[in-house]
Amino acid sequence: MQAFKDAVRAAAEAALADLVGFAARDRFDGLPAAKNPFTLFPEAKTAIVIGRRVTRGSLRGVEEGVNFGDYGSFGKSWLADEFLTETLYTTAQEIERAGFDAMPLTPGPHPGADGAEPCDPDFGYAAVAAGLGELGLSGEVLTPRFGPRQRFAILLTDAECESDPLCEKSVCTRCGRCAAICPLHAMGPETTDVCVAGKTMPVYERRARACASCPNGAVSLPYLQTVMRGSVREECPGVDRLAAVCGRTCVAALEDADVLENKFDLKFRQREVWRKDGNGRILPPVPADKA
Repeated sequence: MQAFKDAVRAAAEAALADLVGFAARDRFDGLPAAKNPFTLFPEAKTAIVIGRRVTRGSLRGVEEGVNFGDYGSFGKSWLADEFLTETLYTTAQEIERAGFDAMPLTPGPHPGADGAEPCDPDFGYAAVAAGLGELGLSGEVLTPRFGPRQRFAILLTDAECESDPLCEKSVCTRCGRCAAICPLHAMGPETTDVCVAGKTMPVYERRARACASCPNGAVSLPYLQTVMRGSVREECPGVDRLAAVCGRTCVAALEDADVLENKFDLKFRQREVWRKDGNGRILPPVPADKA
């Protein structure tokens, strides 16, 4: 099936995918049914994870504290619901032309028939299982190319493909700057080991309800998310943290450490960092060299 994999990867990249990874069904054996994408397509044999970058410029307005709307469009809603979905559809056509089914999945809960438990696939797990990156201390997927700056979608197919190698490069520097900059103290210092297909990564325990009320660039999601508190799974309001002060600090930290493949002439963080407390009150800014 190598020729098939190559054709699918080429089709996805021609449709502007920045990241493409393959994970066979057995890499998801550790996931409960409610988080396992194969629950939605029991005959599927492979998950193809497709990612498109969040352009760094879409974070610029939030970083400077002057433009919050365009990230919501270009970094989140339009990117996830239109640009990435178009890539997903075009790639699904290539798979179905070869005679296999291709079920497209985007993040969020997928209700079942009456009385059936809804399935909310773990896209972070899938991205790591497909070899695209690792979980950083923040719990976000970090890829060698973009760090936390990407959105993922999944194609489930009954075509049987070999898994891509897991990401061996360590992207997260374990600097802890994401937790240190958070004015709500929503992460750490305790960590939980998360295992994906035999790859174990330490992740900060996160107080997700504090994240959901963050006034520092976080964006609420229209569905619940599952987070780990020690060995306990907790359902909490969903929140997109990439444009929050923790996510933007991760971007700056990884670029400062020169570990990302996508490089720029100018540093991401140019000025002191604005922050607000949990009540929306403005806090003293943090100098850029200390953030």
